[in-house]
Amino acid sequence: MSFFIQQLINGLSIGSIYGLASVGYSLIYSILGFSNFAHGELTMVGAFAAFLSVATAHLPFPIALIFGAGASALTAVLMERLAYRPLRMKKAPSLYFFIAACGVSFMLANGFLVTMGATFRTFPPVFPVKTISIAGMSIGVIDLVTFLITAVAVLVLEYILAFTKTGKAIRASAYDGEMASMLGINMDVICFIIFFMAGCLAGLSGLFRGMKYTVYPTMGNIILKAWICAIFGGIGSVQGALVGALVLGILETFAAAYISSALKDILAFVILITILVVKPTGLFGKVTEEKA
Repeated sequence: MSFFIQQLINGLSIGSIYGLASVGYSLIYSILGFSNFAHGELTMVGAFAAFLSVATAHLPFPIALIFGAGASALTAVLMERLAYRPLRMKKAPSLYFFIAACGVSFMLANGFLVTMGATFRTFPPVFPVKTISIAGMSIGVIDLVTFLITAVAVLVLEYILAFTKTGKAIRASAYDGEMASMLGINMDVICFIIFFMAGCLAGLSGLFRGMKYTVYPTMGNIILKAWICAIFGGIGSVQGALVGALVLGILETFAAAYISSALKDILAFVILITILVVKPTGLFGKVTEEKA
């Protein structure tokens, strides 16, 4: 039983990393309605920014946290302004946004590959390498910090979306961007805020993933997991993206522990296919109809 609970805790930690990435991905999709496949590279930017601030500048973890989230947020805002805003101004089809996202993704990944090299880098010890015993269970310090910060970040995001004027404007824009714009909501400002928040979450995801595993230029491939989590929970749903991420993290951990670690990545795509066949709208998605 203790082994089962231990794996559950590990799954929640991994799911938290997926969740931070998938929530930001869902935010962008809810406003612009396209799959931002460059979102994974934002996690890579945040991981490298945090890593360099700790390994090179020897800054404390709270500062590294700010550096990682800030670098990703800045990259996300520049991405929106330089790559997506011109398309949005021309009312380009969603396919154009997707192509632009793929281009930005390749540019960032290969840019870091050329400048930083293909070496896998390991974070210096930020926290004591030990576990905390709670009710007979051993919880790693990094896992605990990851889960707690994810919970705080998502709660702050939910508060902003539910109880602030900015959040109401974001929800109105997600429901009908054209009508929201006609009613006086500045879509440029909304897009700036959305990409900034999504970038911060992606930076945190990259930071914790880098601390738990390694930092490398192609770690943006986590976007595939974030995409699956978002579809699983209901594309465009923040709550659904987080729930989908936690479920996927737990299932992957159990599959690796009880069956084989080789099945871990396969399981994610099995879940994707199953959801698309059984419930295409996901757990929290809603069926919508387009009328001529």
